[in-house]
Amino acid sequence: MKVAIASGKGGTGKTTVAVNLARAWGVPVQLLDCDVEEPNAHLFLGGEPGNEVPVFIKIPSVDEALCDACGECGRFCEFHAIVVVGKAPLVFPGMCHACGGCAKVCPRGAIREVDERIGVVETRKAGTVSLTLGRLDVGVSMAPPLVHAVRKQIREGSPVILDAPAGTSCTVVATLRETDFVVLVTEPTPFGLHDLTLAVDLVRELRLPFGVVVNRVGVGDDRVHAWCRKEGIEILLEIPDDRRIAEGYARGRLLVDALPEYAGLFRSLAGSIRARVGVAA
Repeated sequence: MKVAIASGKGGTGKTTVAVNLARAWGVPVQLLDCDVEEPNAHLFLGGEPGNEVPVFIKIPSVDEALCDACGECGRFCEFHAIVVVGKAPLVFPGMCHACGGCAKVCPRGAIREVDERIGVVETRKAGTVSLTLGRLDVGVSMAPPLVHAVRKQIREGSPVILDAPAGTSCTVVATLRETDFVVLVTEPTPFGLHDLTLAVDLVRELRLPFGVVVNRVGVGDDRVHAWCRKEGIEILLEIPDDRRIAEGYARGRLLVDALPEYAGLFRSLAGSIRARVGVAA
């Protein structure tokens, strides 16, 4: 079973829900931190760093001695990652999607693919939680391939929780695809409602079952609840606006450890997800 934790905007408590749900699940789980531009699940779970494996994508390299500047590569690339200027193509690695098409259409065989490092995948163990996280290298803009590399670490036989990046970008889509259920975390504010509607549109487009967790209940108004009722969206859990939660978070502590009275809420959330997916554990 693969469960994604996502949100339409940053700062709603998405990672808080992901790490506490992982700890409270009741059986060993895999947690994948797919927010590769700013992974932070390890700050709460701890554990010693394990293996760190570099991740590469293939980008084009042009042999100018063979290239006749015909422009076929540039015409093929819809992302404009390779363009012909003067006597030879220019390559823009940050725009390359590593499809390999430019090398295939080159009539003179002047383009070959070379490795370009984009980041690392790190694994660590924290109690019953096996954490895998991706860390994008500084200056790299192509994040989805690193998300795919993180997802390749999924092992069959135990529940998987994927902590998605915030928003509705390509990296979010790469995280959510082929999951069994999506938990959308929001807050009861106008911004929270606006971005929740975007996230709901995304998961509906992907045809994924989902429910909502409302964090910091009491800080805003009831428009999120009213909109969910109107749309027929189930609210799986409400987390109150409790100062003690913020204090524990600021110290890097898990909510279920700092405030054990909240552990039951996350065990209940795990049970609700299992029931909707149709599995026992």
